[in-house]
Amino acid sequence: MGTMLEDVTIYCIRHGETDWNAESRYQGQANIPLNARGRAQAKRNGEALRQFLPQIADADFVASPLDRAYETMRIVRRALELPEDDFRLEDRLREVHYGHWEGKLLTELPELDPVGVADRRADPFKWRPDGGESYSDLMERVAEWLETVKRDTVIAAHGGVSRSLRGYLLGADMGGVLRVPVPQDQVLIIRNGEMQWL
Repeated sequence: MGTMLEDVTIYCIRHGETDWNAESRYQGQANIPLNARGRAQAKRNGEALRQFLPQIADADFVASPLDRAYETMRIVRRALELPEDDFRLEDRLREVHYGHWEGKLLTELPELDPVGVADRRADPFKWRPDGGESYSDLMERVAEWLETVKRDTVIAAHGGVSRSLRGYLLGADMGGVLRVPVPQDQVLIIRNGEMQWL
């Protein structure tokens, strides 16, 4: 695993906080809106990107179609003083689908689905919830999208997408990548096999 987009920079923004994030409730592809803190985080990330203007204005701007990512991108572009709606939606950047876990609290899963919790612990990359996707499935569609990337790109997406990008572009061990933090108030920058947080 691992590839390199030569001389292409990916600016990956995780959507701002939602009420479900605050509650540690699995969202997956459920369409949950940003809360007030999430909107402030998105604004902060847009302001942080201002240092890359004017070059970043010519980048490709792409968002997951889920409302929380769509709204995040609009806020980011507003902070950059760019037209709010001038970006594309990309279905392959949706969050991993958590199937029967969506809407459930992290704390209630050991009682509701002890077998699923144990199976996920045993193989977090390939475990697939009923009606959902594995991280392996997610990485496959993220990698497919990356094959289309030809220039600097700003994306507004999800924690799972951020982890998959790191695993795929940096050749990282996915078992470890799935445990790394995915802050909502920082921008992940990946270029030529290296990453930094902004």
